[in-house]
Amino acid sequence: MDLTLTEDQELIASTAREVLESRAGSAGARAMDGDPAGYSAELWKEMVELGWTGLAVPEERGGVGGGFLEVCLLFEQLGYALVPSPLLPSVACCALPIARYGTAGQQDEWLGAIARGRVVSHTPVAWDRPGEGPVAAASGDGFTLDGAALFVPYAASAEAFLVAAVLDGEPRAFLVDADSPGVTVEPAAGTVGFDRPCRVAFAGVRVPPDRVLGDDRAAVDAMSAYGAAATCAEMVGAAQRVLDVTIAYATEREQFGKPVGAFQAVQHHCADMAIDVLGSRFIAYEAIWRLSAGREAAEEVSMAKAWVSGAYERVCALGHQVHGAIGFTWEHDLHLYSRHAMATALAFGDDDHHLERLADGLGLA
Repeated sequence: MDLTLTEDQELIASTAREVLESRAGSAGARAMDGDPAGYSAELWKEMVELGWTGLAVPEERGGVGGGFLEVCLLFEQLGYALVPSPLLPSVACCALPIARYGTAGQQDEWLGAIARGRVVSHTPVAWDRPGEGPVAAASGDGFTLDGAALFVPYAASAEAFLVAAVLDGEPRAFLVDADSPGVTVEPAAGTVGFDRPCRVAFAGVRVPPDRVLGDDRAAVDAMSAYGAAATCAEMVGAAQRVLDVTIAYATEREQFGKPVGAFQAVQHHCADMAIDVLGSRFIAYEAIWRLSAGREAAEEVSMAKAWVSGAYERVCALGHQVHGAIGFTWEHDLHLYSRHAMATALAFGDDDHHLERLADGLGLA
């Protein structure tokens, strides 16, 4: 694995950082914290114009023709600036599985629309709630969906969903318009993240046979793998920002006549944070690179999600130790990243889920 970025990839990352810092920064998360949509429509429009929504969409389908690695460079910068947007669910969890498993007709209909800025969200797989979540049943020449999906990101703004439902005991993926009869969306209350999760219920929702994605569970597995790896990239960017802010504070804040960064305990905290950030970057991009190259990556994705989730939370905890009381105030950005760390740790399976998957792979379960 070569982590050296090409000139084009460097340009993607640097342009994204410049755009996000100048247009939003942490103020974006603050401004959207009480907003029903949870993201800036103006910034989303600019992302579409910059080609970010079509970065992983083939050129013949109206996109840019990039890969998953290039998209993850964007997610890392979104995490660094802590800018909430539907880019991850629309592109990583929906566009990429459709591009990989969709029929020519499905790709023509959905990929170009996503590239043009259509917000499509995904229903998470109920890993920790066996027996729950949407269930599909054969009905005539198609299918019907019943049940509810919890914590669907940006569902209130989504025009369509890629639904992970159980069909005959196996997870399958279904493409469903948000305005289909029987679909209801209810905002979830009391969540710590910024992605405005909702409960999406399905009551006898009709799904034509041409809205089934793939012939088996592979599309659902891809939704989870791409989503987990992309979330790792986002967490890497966010953890890097926490480290940068903490080092800046340690060099500027004086106590007993010298910067607090001169004290050994603070130095060790910052060193531990740097180790976690660098380790997270390596393990995350190992999984991302394997997915980009079309290689088997189930173990690498679980390793990355389990490690990066914990590392990001440790980085935030140590950042608070260095900042002291100021880091817990509403005016400081650090608490926003701590909230983000808690939310992303649970997304696409928590560390326990991924550790159990790895144990299964090792033959221990």
